[in-house]
Amino acid sequence: MTELSKGDLAPQFSAKNQNGESVSLSDFKGKKVVLYFYPKDNTPGCNAEACNFRDNYQFLIGKGFEMVGVSTDDEKSHKKFETKFELPFTLIADTEKEIVEKYGVWVEKNMYGKKYMGTARKTFIINEEGKIEAIIEKVDTQNSSQQVLDALN
Repeated sequence: MTELSKGDLAPQFSAKNQNGESVSLSDFKGKKVVLYFYPKDNTPGCNAEACNFRDNYQFLIGKGFEMVGVSTDDEKSHKKFETKFELPFTLIADTEKEIVEKYGVWVEKNMYGKKYMGTARKTFIINEEGKIEAIIEKVDTQNSSQQVLDALN
């Protein structure tokens, strides 16, 4: 697994969203995409991050961005998450862990001395040509949308 860097072509993917519709990265060709990976629906940090993107969604759309969240939760979990927090963007169900693997965010974690595999919280900003323009490694869940803007300045 090669680590992705700024300037790399973003790995292609296709998976189902919270509505059971197939979504591919190629669907966003010609648009800027904020592709954010998060560990789990309905957990405090993930809720804060999703709500921050929701609260700033119109501003980000106005700046030409499309928002896409990815976790390994299934479509049903994503639908509940979307409904509970009134999320206006696509949530991709990567239950096969193909996308998290391609983007290098399926990593070993350590909680209370117990090691396990999980999704690292990371945001990729992909430009209109499908290249990675910026990578946010240390996501501030309370200010994730501002981090996107700061990463491009």
